[in-house]
Amino acid sequence: MKTLLGFVLVFLSLTVVYGAGKKAPVKPGLRLDFYKSTRCPKAEQLVKQVTEDRVRRDSTLGAKLIRLHYHDCFVKGCDASILLDTIGTNQSEKDARPNLSLGGFDVIDEIKTRVENVCPGIVSCADILALAARDAVSFPFKRPLWNVLTGRKDGRVSLLSDVTGNLPSPFSNFSTLQNLFSNKNLDINDLVALSGAHTIGVAHCGAFARRLNFTGRNDTDPSLDPTYGEFLKRQCPTPANPATTVGMDPNSTLTFDSHYFSAVNRNQGLFQSDAALITDPTSAGIVTRFQSPKAFFGQFRLSMVKMGAIQVLVGDAGEIRKNCRVIN
Repeated sequence: MKTLLGFVLVFLSLTVVYGAGKKAPVKPGLRLDFYKSTRCPKAEQLVKQVTEDRVRRDSTLGAKLIRLHYHDCFVKGCDASILLDTIGTNQSEKDARPNLSLGGFDVIDEIKTRVENVCPGIVSCADILALAARDAVSFPFKRPLWNVLTGRKDGRVSLLSDVTGNLPSPFSNFSTLQNLFSNKNLDINDLVALSGAHTIGVAHCGAFARRLNFTGRNDTDPSLDPTYGEFLKRQCPTPANPATTVGMDPNSTLTFDSHYFSAVNRNQGLFQSDAALITDPTSAGIVTRFQSPKAFFGQFRLSMVKMGAIQVLVGDAGEIRKNCRVIN
């Protein structure tokens, strides 16, 4: 895939152009190398240093950070609201049930501390999260898998109640997924490509237990490969241990690749939302196309730029938090 070529102004909206004719629209105010023209020109280098040091010690960090970034962007936009702790009786997004298993907060804290020690009050937590997610996933490849535009500000509000209806569920059917993504200005290609992030990471049994007891008679979801279903039942017997986890991609839990799409086509998608991708003819065709690493990686880099621009705060909006866990 060709590298980023540049920016073009089209009808007053900024567009990042990748390769021949492929475009990822983003919000004006975000740009490549935003911090090079600030008092923190080495911001991205600092983020990368800490992230890569942590990934060397924990190979699961890529999955944790990209999920954290995803959960942030889908609720109130990419404003680091997912990082805010609950204060008093106002529960933050962190306390919502889908977010209780999120990880990587300590890594963002470490990066923020490092950056603040070098250049205080310049780099947002939202940008740190976006950069760290990219750097963690990209580490095994020794090159960035997608570009991260920077210039985000941090939000001042994080409410548990905002999570409902905004974050796609592992139990979602295709129409629900498509509507949720459309509401974020993400199309069907983005939906399928971003689902491909399930090629790394693990899930707790509760996220797919319904598929193993489909009608309450210990029967398996008929859309699930029977052999894979029996494997999952052995891993997650009833009642399942809440601490038990299963790889989301049966082929490559730690390797970011296109094997996820082959698994989905074999009816080995772990979640109902994975299986839903082949219930729609257009989506099913994209799943088949993304079995090609070139096709998947090409679209994924575009979709991550689009996701990273959801409802971002720029300019005078928001703030630069001193501590990612609390507003200033």
